[in-house]
Amino acid sequence: MYTTQHIAALIGAKNSVDSNQSIQFLLTDSRRLVAPASTLFFALPGDRRDGHAYIEELIARGVTAFVVREEHALPSSHAQICFLVVKDVLLALQQLAAYHRRQFSIPVIGITGSNGKTIVKEWLYQLLQEDEMIVRSPRSYNSQVGVPLSVWLMNERHTMAIFEAGISTAGEMRQLADIIRPTIGIFTNLSDAHSEGFGSHLEKGIEKFQLFSQSDILIYAADEMGGIFGDIHQLAIRLRAGTKIFSWSRYQDATLRVKKEQVVAQTTAITAVFRGEEILLQIPFTDKPSVNNALTCWVTLAALDYAPETISRRLQQLEPIDMRLQLMKAVNQCTLLNDSYSNDETSLSLAIDYQMQQAGAQPAVLILSDLLTAAVPDEELYSRLAKMMQAKGIKRLIGIGPRISKQGAVFRQVLSDVSFHTDTDTFFKNTLLSDFQSSIILVKGARVFQLEKIANWLELKTHQTQLVIHLGALSRNIKKHQSLLGAATKLMVVLKAFGYGSGSTEIARMLQYQQVHYLAVAYIDEGIDLRKAGIRTPIMVMNAEESGWEAMLQYQLEPELFSASMTERFILFLKRAGLTSYPSHLKINTGMNRLGFDPGELPALLAMIGDQEVIRIQSVFSHFVASEDPAADDFTREQLNVFMQCCEKIQSVTGYSFLRHIANSSAIQRHPAAQLDMVRLGMGMYGADRSGQLKLEPVAALTSTIAQVRHVPAGKTVGYGRKAELGRDTIVAVVNIGYADGFSRRLGNGVGEVWVAGYRAKVLGHVCMDMTMIDVTDIPGIVPGMEVEIFGQHNSIDQIAQAAGTITYEIMTGISARVKRVYVEE
Repeated sequence: MYTTQHIAALIGAKNSVDSNQSIQFLLTDSRRLVAPASTLFFALPGDRRDGHAYIEELIARGVTAFVVREEHALPSSHAQICFLVVKDVLLALQQLAAYHRRQFSIPVIGITGSNGKTIVKEWLYQLLQEDEMIVRSPRSYNSQVGVPLSVWLMNERHTMAIFEAGISTAGEMRQLADIIRPTIGIFTNLSDAHSEGFGSHLEKGIEKFQLFSQSDILIYAADEMGGIFGDIHQLAIRLRAGTKIFSWSRYQDATLRVKKEQVVAQTTAITAVFRGEEILLQIPFTDKPSVNNALTCWVTLAALDYAPETISRRLQQLEPIDMRLQLMKAVNQCTLLNDSYSNDETSLSLAIDYQMQQAGAQPAVLILSDLLTAAVPDEELYSRLAKMMQAKGIKRLIGIGPRISKQGAVFRQVLSDVSFHTDTDTFFKNTLLSDFQSSIILVKGARVFQLEKIANWLELKTHQTQLVIHLGALSRNIKKHQSLLGAATKLMVVLKAFGYGSGSTEIARMLQYQQVHYLAVAYIDEGIDLRKAGIRTPIMVMNAEESGWEAMLQYQLEPELFSASMTERFILFLKRAGLTSYPSHLKINTGMNRLGFDPGELPALLAMIGDQEVIRIQSVFSHFVASEDPAADDFTREQLNVFMQCCEKIQSVTGYSFLRHIANSSAIQRHPAAQLDMVRLGMGMYGADRSGQLKLEPVAALTSTIAQVRHVPAGKTVGYGRKAELGRDTIVAVVNIGYADGFSRRLGNGVGEVWVAGYRAKVLGHVCMDMTMIDVTDIPGIVPGMEVEIFGQHNSIDQIAQAAGTITYEIMTGISARVKRVYVEE
């Protein structure tokens, strides 16, 4: 246990008061506070938000210890609060974690690479937990902030640690290496991913290699070094004397040389030579990335002196790692959050944070198994978990497992609704679906308890086709756009048309958690739905029809005013309601010629708004016509000039300032002068980027399944109208998707393609209402039930739109409501 005095000495801080408070938890995100009395908050600066802005809020919630920058003005009204004053808050966090790491002499595995870090870490945890008490990075906590927070989790009961380290620019790894100090280093691979911050492939490889400067053992994949194997090998042999080097390869000399690979019934049989001995074993995966990661784990276990038969047995038991929390509709108006594959204290805390982010007005229910790998006594562990659940807002707990059941008393002290079952079968015997009503349910458990059965039982059974929304990718896309904004520029996110087909409520909850400044919807009903779901962020309604004005006021929605007659009627409506200063938004038409006041109409508008107090202009905005098109840049600049002139005239009459916004997604990066007070982000957050400069991630993936596989002889036809006459014997797969789901008929007859089992497959014949036929003749191993990607990582939505002769907006918004939406968070 550290005290504030001790920490002050370690990080070279000035202590504002004579405090000797015990510190157990380090906090960098005010939204994840659990135990205020023993928490030290690091007020980290950020590109868009500064941690110092949350100090007052945290003091009100009971936090009394903070690490702050020298230039930050300390609140004079909090004389008893401990402020540790430093020059660099992030450096102080890293120094504290580095000191903490040096207190342990246990084996520490440090993993870096372009891909596969988290999978290798989690698989090593699976493979070694039988013998070791392991602390590891939560999920993918591998950044300059995530690494020190991970290392802080080490305590005296752990016998091994596994941490991953990720970098994005040159100069970052040295600090992480000093914090992790791995005794065993693993370099998974080197690829083009995350290369923007490096001058060359070699520079990135050398930077990553710094993690291993003090390692006793180094493990790497010789084939996966991105063409610079020779350089990496030279770095490896120049490590400090005594470092043991282990590698694997399919093509060159290595400690483990793969001689043969053969796919056998969803497994890969591998013949390899290790230290002159030929070894045969099976890995329960067939895709190359998984096989490569398993080979890295194989070499790691060999480096740790595990016997070949033990390695073979354990590798065969590897299970897929789903690092995603899946959010979906459940029975009885419930929402299900499925994280039923792993369970430890840190990942539980993160999962509950996400549950509460998405809860809205729904009460939070937690179905939790025993925590099997905690390095503390059960009494201490479950008492701490009970207090955490109470602090985070859990309303009901269902515990599954003998250990958590024995600790029932500690949960009953702080939670009013608790029940326990010794195993999953007992849960099913004593529980009805009707026991769950209008709640958000988190299912979180160790794999051995098979809580996925409970998740499947609770899930609302719908159509096999589903639209998967990757909230982590969406969040990163937003941050990439925010990185281009000035410090004072606000962000409005547009959620028209059911969130462009992705589901507005779930997206809005994530956006509210990210603290965006404004949301925009098309119609009043959309805004009402968000308010009913607990969204408190200001909402602008772009088409606020008069019939809904009463409801608009009730739910505190803000209208877009775009014509003189509408504005006049709305002012009269507010006067009759006895309201003043109601926030409203003025739309100026600068060239779209859709909605908005023409510049020539400004005199009448100014006369109307200048002599009234019932509306307050919250923002004035317009819409670019072609901000993405370089050929239209002159017109875009003219639009901006007209808009600015209109804003000046409006402000001269109102006498107060308002938000000005005209920049859409493409203008954010192409026309920085148009950012003004606020920008509007729409399809850009879903990955639409015609320039390709931002390297945005695809957010949505539409998938379905194969219903049937049939062999059709040459000369026969497939589908309605006999449009697909077969020129050869053909294997036809029938996919559970049709135009009623949003898969356009324009994609029929070989125009469209889908992705299945690693191959592209063309559409055969007309797309039917509920089914689509594809040609899988040249694709091995196709069977009913296999997943088919309509668009996503391998078959982009842009490709689908181009093939259909339309735009991505139409594809996204055309996805039927009967298609299940699943939201995943890494």
